[in-house]
Amino acid sequence: MAFLRRRSGTPAGPDFDILAMDPSDWPGDFGAALLSDPEDGSCHGVVLRYDLMGGRGPSMMIGNLRPGSPAREPEDGVPLEVRQMLAAIGNDEPVGVLDSEDFPVMLDDALLIVKKVKLSESRLACVQFGRSDDVQVTVVTWDRPVSEDLYRLLKPLPADMFQI
Repeated sequence: MAFLRRRSGTPAGPDFDILAMDPSDWPGDFGAALLSDPEDGSCHGVVLRYDLMGGRGPSMMIGNLRPGSPAREPEDGVPLEVRQMLAAIGNDEPVGVLDSEDFPVMLDDALLIVKKVKLSESRLACVQFGRSDDVQVTVVTWDRPVSEDLYRLLKPLPADMFQI
């Protein structure tokens, strides 16, 4: 994944918090891509990629898409982050959404409603939730489930990490 840059050279970092695992807590490689509006360069979202050490490939994508981002409404219903994961592992087989289910997760004293997305590729796990600021967070993993412990590890990353 490469950074997408604005033509003006002005920093294109997001104007919203990016919820993710701290890269310093991750044992492998970390990458990020900014999703920019083609007309004005504003940030529509950030997709973070976490790779395993030893070149074993990507294991997790976390997307943060702001309200109004066209990437939140794919025509076929398959989340952008799922497509990014498939591209990263070199899998070009078609994938579709079979079903989705909402389930509650307790985080300390707060209730988080998470949508589990069931995909036709069974090695993919995908969950989505909306934050109070209406940013949509999507977590996709390859060949491992998304556990409830992961939600406790997610925290806002500093915006200056995404300035280019």
